Amino acid sequence: MSLLKPFSRRPALNTATILLVEREEDFQQRLAEVLVEETAVTLNVRLAKSLPLPFKNQHSRPRIDLVVFIINLTSELSLQSAQASLKYLDPGYFLGKVCFMATNARNAAVPPERLDTLRGLAASLRCTLLFAEDQVLRCGSGVNICPLQTADGASNASERLLTILKVAAGLVPMTTALYLSNLTMCTAPSNTNEADFD
Repeated sequence: MSLLKPFSRRPALNTATILLVEREEDFQQRLAEVLVEETAVTLNVRLAKSLPLPFKNQHSRPRIDLVVFIINLTSELSLQSAQASLKYLDPGYFLGKVCFMATNARNAAVPPERLDTLRGLAASLRCTLLFAEDQVLRCGSGVNICPLQTADGASNASERLLTILKVAAGLVPMTTALYLSNLTMCTAPSNTNEADFD
């Protein structure tokens, strides 16, 4: 078993590397295309379906500053794949260098328990949980498809990820990934109900 370690390489000047992990690879590619348009810093985007990463490329792999698990909430296998991949990350990544991104949260077919499981997972690891829209809307009579929703979803998601990535890579003065993580970490909903307050 080969652990992915956050400090196994020295940081490169004005460079950040993000690893997008998604089992289905639906949203991952669109998000990567939007991310590489960033010009303020040199941005390396790596894609993977799951962890561990191949051992044969380990010597040439750059330092990975942020790992993002993209979870399609309409797929139970997507959540299970992310959970299984977590054991291949060094504990140092959980100091502000891991983020979860959920897609299709507004889909009526998503069981509420799956979202609760993801929230609990992010809260237990003290990680950020972001939501991105990845649904294509049907316009008018339902015949025409509006691709703007997906493009906007990837664009909005990339803006939030870039903010986190720049901090995780040490490119924002006076801010650390651990500090940002404490501000943006997910909290699990409490099990108390309103009857307890009467």
